[in-house]
Amino acid sequence: MAGGHTLRETERQVTERLSHMTLDFQAMAVTSNLFRAASAVRNHFERTVLAQHELSWTAFVVLWVTWIWEPIETRQIAEEGGFSKATLTGVLTTLEGRKFVERKKSPTDGRLVLVRLTPSGRKLMDSLFPEFNKEEKSVASVISAADQPIVAEALRAITERAEGSR
Repeated sequence: MAGGHTLRETERQVTERLSHMTLDFQAMAVTSNLFRAASAVRNHFERTVLAQHELSWTAFVVLWVTWIWEPIETRQIAEEGGFSKATLTGVLTTLEGRKFVERKKSPTDGRLVLVRLTPSGRKLMDSLFPEFNKEEKSVASVISAADQPIVAEALRAITERAEGSR
């Protein structure tokens, strides 16, 4: 429940309040519930798995993207993570201070900065990600195993549409 109202109470109130308008209430429910679900999942992970490691969601995303794509340019981390380069700079400074990542100038273009995990960063991700995935499994368990690929594909399609790929 976000705020003082459940999702269903909010949907009923919206329908009642806006019933005089010609709106696609189903599309509204999909997009607003998607937003609320994403926020709820992010907050849940920050309070549980990530809190144990003193990581914010953004710090985790930086570590994850770097872990998967390293070495990776800072601009690519920002693009993949969906946040500004200014936000990334602050998070990288924190992660560097904790000895999880290192930044170096690109050997081929001195204007570019490459990021890599340190051995401590790799060790963290090797232990953290199985915990994270266990919580992903728990969160996703409200959807049947048979329906999970369908839901994942629907969310992928929404993401691609919103990002302009479709």
